[in-house]
Amino acid sequence: MYAKTLLATAVLLMAGAAQAQSVGTCPTLPANSGLAWDTLDGNDYTFCKAIRPSDGQQVLAVMITTDSTFRPRRPNRLQEARIDGSETWWYRGELSGSTGTEVRETQVEIDRRHVAHISLRGRSEEELSHAMSLAEALRFDDVRLSIN
Repeated sequence: MYAKTLLATAVLLMAGAAQAQSVGTCPTLPANSGLAWDTLDGNDYTFCKAIRPSDGQQVLAVMITTDSTFRPRRPNRLQEARIDGSETWWYRGELSGSTGTEVRETQVEIDRRHVAHISLRGRSEEELSHAMSLAEALRFDDVRLSIN
């Protein structure tokens, strides 16, 4: 009896996790990423942090809004990228008060009214490359925009 109850509970939890990942306010993470979203919905934005559960570290962040404060500067342009079918560029960003940490940023138009500002940081080229690969695998097609 205990095993059946435990199995039923596990199935319900997995179904809930699948539902949470299929439609939400954050983009879909790659299935094998091992990350989970930590979400904050505001009046005119949705802020999504991709957290690695093993150590609680943020791998990347996505701010979905109608008007991003991110203003790309051509001198900071580093490399081309394709995110959810949109061509864009990665830019070098700055993180005040932190040495040894590199920042990368980009922006993607989700629809005619919404943009997603994606930012990530890493202490090594390997960390940056891994986070950029994850960001480039994000899918925004199931995002339920809570911004009016």
